[in-house]
Amino acid sequence: MVSSNSASKAHESEPVEFEFDVVVIGSGAAGMTAALTAAYRGLSVTLIEKSRLFGGSTARSGGGIWVPNNPVLQAAGVPDSAEMARTYLKAVVGNRVPEAKQRAFLDNGPEMFNYLGARSRYWDFVYDRGYSDYHPEYPGGLSQGRSIEPKPIDGRLLGADLHKINKPTMSAPAGIAITVSDFHDLNMIARTWAGKKAAVRVGAKTALNMLKGALPLSLGKALAARLWLSLRDAGVPVWLSTPLTEIMVEGGAVVGVRAEHEGRPVVIKARRGVVLAAGGFEHNLEMRKQYIAGPQSTEWTVGATENVGEGIVAGQKVGGAVDLMDDAWWGPSVRNPEGPPFFCLAERSQPGAIIVNSNGERFVNESAPYVNVVHKMYEDEAAGTGTIPAHFIFDQNFRDRYLFLGNFPKRPLPQKYYDSGIIKSADTLAELAAKIGVPADRLAASVQRFNGMARNGRDEDFGRGDSAYDRYYGDPTVKPNPTLAPLERGPFYAVEMVPGDLGTKGGLVTDEHARVLDHEGRVITGLYAAGNNSAAVMGNDYAGAGATIGPAMVFGYIAANHLADLEPGQKSESKPAPAKRPARRAHANSAANQEK
Repeated sequence: MVSSNSASKAHESEPVEFEFDVVVIGSGAAGMTAALTAAYRGLSVTLIEKSRLFGGSTARSGGGIWVPNNPVLQAAGVPDSAEMARTYLKAVVGNRVPEAKQRAFLDNGPEMFNYLGARSRYWDFVYDRGYSDYHPEYPGGLSQGRSIEPKPIDGRLLGADLHKINKPTMSAPAGIAITVSDFHDLNMIARTWAGKKAAVRVGAKTALNMLKGALPLSLGKALAARLWLSLRDAGVPVWLSTPLTEIMVEGGAVVGVRAEHEGRPVVIKARRGVVLAAGGFEHNLEMRKQYIAGPQSTEWTVGATENVGEGIVAGQKVGGAVDLMDDAWWGPSVRNPEGPPFFCLAERSQPGAIIVNSNGERFVNESAPYVNVVHKMYEDEAAGTGTIPAHFIFDQNFRDRYLFLGNFPKRPLPQKYYDSGIIKSADTLAELAAKIGVPADRLAASVQRFNGMARNGRDEDFGRGDSAYDRYYGDPTVKPNPTLAPLERGPFYAVEMVPGDLGTKGGLVTDEHARVLDHEGRVITGLYAAGNNSAAVMGNDYAGAGATIGPAMVFGYIAANHLADLEPGQKSESKPAPAKRPARRAHANSAANQEK
């Protein structure tokens, strides 16, 4: 005889079943864009997120978006074109990614902005003028840049959902919202009038926000909030704390997913398809060691802590092929003994500092795009020269002039970095070399050679400052090269630099429609992927600031439109019938738990 208690537990373990046209996994930019587009196209859609917070790595990021020739750039008078963008992306990516996928990204990017911008009242972005493409010297590259970002938004619009947005790697006090342009200028607060004006501007906005009781969100949090509010307007149910457990396949086609919601198993059927947008595997040490050669740590990434690769693994289990698994959105970073690492953007371009290896020698253009710097770190490490960690060396002039680790010039660096051995300082270079274990004579020779080149304004070894990207975060008061100044005034500092990342770059192989492909290049019917669940359209490089989020959004948009263009009951391996994209809003979906 089965007790009533046992019967009750058995009943509770039985999955509750739901059904939608589209099921989206993950609430970052890729997932929310896919869900929003599907809703605007008139499909019933639900989005599930394993975390109790929404936004994923997007909410933790700088919020930059790299989508060439988009309406924001056009309105700003940026001299971009479809042909220039194709030429540039091809130069960056080469043959590492099929041209059809590159074209799909570039062709659909402007369309995405127009389509969603015409329907969402929260779609509002600004141009980051002057933030150069990462390789502006390539054909089609733009030294003035193609990057945009969301305008700051008042968090009060989120209401009770404000506490559900994922936390950034560094939190600002209430009332402060710093944009990408603000960050650029504030780095020169002790050097330029633009830096001082930025401080006044940010301070005035902060005072006004506090007076009004506003809770401004900027950067990645602003983007996540804008997408979330748009989903809420469109009536899309979002289930937080709902981890994916399995992709369901019937008759060779993906028909839905199994998940857990509020501790109970659920089955969510997908009449048209499933979109995987659950992020990369940066916090899965086992996967990192399996796929990426060289030293690895989950403490070096600023990606969302929930990103452990289950979306990729689930796709592999149903036959999905993977690519670019040995790469990531790298960036030289400084470990934080009490939290996420500090991803170094501006510091490497500011004059008066170098990066050295275990021999005390420079090995790279310190100002180069961050992915390329870490690629060189891993290449040299594999060749037998210790570069992990490397050491960022600077003098007291550098410390007096520039922000470092978020600390204003001249202020003492936090003691926790000294106590943990991440930062060491000494009155002389010889003493500093002894503390970090590099040959004193080689470090002295490296600094002496660098100082001579800095005074002449030309880095003859690595070309630092030759690119407009190098100079973006340089010091315009330093002539003739804003990225070069000698290291000559003690005390001197050495800071450990590790190969950090914004997230992993590898994932499921997809085609130009964002459909997941198997090892033979065949479509897995009903399964799509975008964002860091998919192998990046950027290949092994990085086109510009926002080249993670931009393609994530575009391929989320592509996936949803491909699903919407299918005839009812049609599967994705069939040729979709032509369809006009309706301009109507979707109504709220019924019979679903709306966790808003």
